[in-house]
Amino acid sequence: MELQEFFQQNPKVAIAFSGGVDSSYLLYAAIHFAKEVRAYYVSAEFQPQFEYEDAMRLAKEIGAQVKVLKISALEVPGVAANPANRCYYCKQGIFGAIWNAAKEDGFQVLLDGTNASDDAGDRPGMKALQELSVRSPLRECGLTKTMIRELSKEAGLFTWNKPAYACLATRIPTGEVITKEKLTATEAAETFLFQLGFTDFRVRSREGHARIQLPEAQWEKLVQCRAEILKELKKYYVTVSLDLEVRG
Repeated sequence: MELQEFFQQNPKVAIAFSGGVDSSYLLYAAIHFAKEVRAYYVSAEFQPQFEYEDAMRLAKEIGAQVKVLKISALEVPGVAANPANRCYYCKQGIFGAIWNAAKEDGFQVLLDGTNASDDAGDRPGMKALQELSVRSPLRECGLTKTMIRELSKEAGLFTWNKPAYACLATRIPTGEVITKEKLTATEAAETFLFQLGFTDFRVRSREGHARIQLPEAQWEKLVQCRAEILKELKKYYVTVSLDLEVRG
């Protein structure tokens, strides 16, 4: 099935929109092929500010309507305790909120940006989407991440080469309780490294200790910026170290 055919069969759709590569292209396609579309962006503790800014910019550029829903992911039962299937509980809470808003607005079909490259066996969150009857047109139409990036580039979407960015909760190891303070520290630390010009990295934490995962090609730059990085990150962490096993 082609995306155009999907939207001919489903002309009125609500879209869970994050501002990432996949949901951005899905929203773009829906704007072109569906008759009525509304995007829903969830503003929660797990999303950094730049994701919100990217989402609003993309929506404005393609003329999409976006409703912003503010919820607390940490108040969703099962999330803050951070079990191995945390993503399942989080998706249940977030997509449940989107469904409620979408139905109030008259929508009976909710879509997300899961693509054909996503491994359902490794994603407990996808189980929640199935239980909530959320459709994934990109996956259903066989569009892989690479294909979506190529199509996004052809469409002129600035998100076409946007790096993958997992939610802030993924920086905290399974079993360690997630708090607002830990998420704030992660966002501040990663924002600072972005501002220094680093890319494709993560600042992982464990009980107040930070571990930077960075491609090997950027290690030299990290050493050069060592003093200012330590000065900034030690505002939030007891120790700061480089993960030497991540080469990139």
